Amino acid sequence: MAQPQLDRKLLKRLLHQVGRAIEEFALIEHGDRILVGVSGGKDSFTLLYLLQRLRERAPVRFEVVACNLDQGHPGFPAGALEEYLRAQGCEVRMLREDTYSVVKRLTPEGATACAVCSRLRRGILYSAAIEMGCTKIALGHHRDDLVESLLLSMIFAGKMRSMPPKLRSDDGRNTVIRPLCFASEADVAAFASSAGFPVIPCDLCGSQENLQRKRVKRLLSDLERDHPGVRASLFASMGNVLPQHLLDARLYPREPQAGADPWIDGECDDEPGRRGTDSAVALFGR
Repeated sequence: MAQPQLDRKLLKRLLHQVGRAIEEFALIEHGDRILVGVSGGKDSFTLLYLLQRLRERAPVRFEVVACNLDQGHPGFPAGALEEYLRAQGCEVRMLREDTYSVVKRLTPEGATACAVCSRLRRGILYSAAIEMGCTKIALGHHRDDLVESLLLSMIFAGKMRSMPPKLRSDDGRNTVIRPLCFASEADVAAFASSAGFPVIPCDLCGSQENLQRKRVKRLLSDLERDHPGVRASLFASMGNVLPQHLLDARLYPREPQAGADPWIDGECDDEPGRRGTDSAVALFGR
């Protein structure tokens, strides 16, 4: 069987995107000690690899600690993962907490386990980061994760929010960073494949076909087939927010607003090229 060959073009693009995220959102500073959450998935393996490469050439000094949490999933290859991580030449910390049985006990039959699992995992990683003297926790969420989270929040929670590239925990003791926020899932998956990472599937949540996130992912895939670039456009919208065109009274200025109206001036039309004034005429007459 042919050995995978590292995709150098993708590596260059991903390094550029991670560097851009670090610069725009001040994700890494001189002297940082960064706990990288390595689940064994394609995203976290890619993140660890990229941060190690950046560490070799970055103008600031920072440390990387690869940290895995074995949550007690049946058959989880903790030993093989630890051996692989130590072979990468970085500091490694393996944690073991049986959250699997806790999640199973607290999650009703047929319900998704993501919320409970995420809270338990987050608490353990937060405590571990403090114990190890880490100043930041780096997670492998990419551009598609941010877009899906935006839609999930809008559709199911009635809020416009997503995963921020940098977030201070409520107690102020931890800072979470997402250096892959500009990278697409397709690029991350392709790079992980070319690098030959020993990806471990997540049996706990991967087996639950009724996840809301999977429904949103399917919705985006359907839209992307008919309108290529939908994901990129939604992602761009998070960096191009116009509060005066929304309904949050806390952000809304008291004086009347000026400028283009998305409806009247055609930005909300269903058909390309059709002007908003034509839509208004069709609805209300001349």
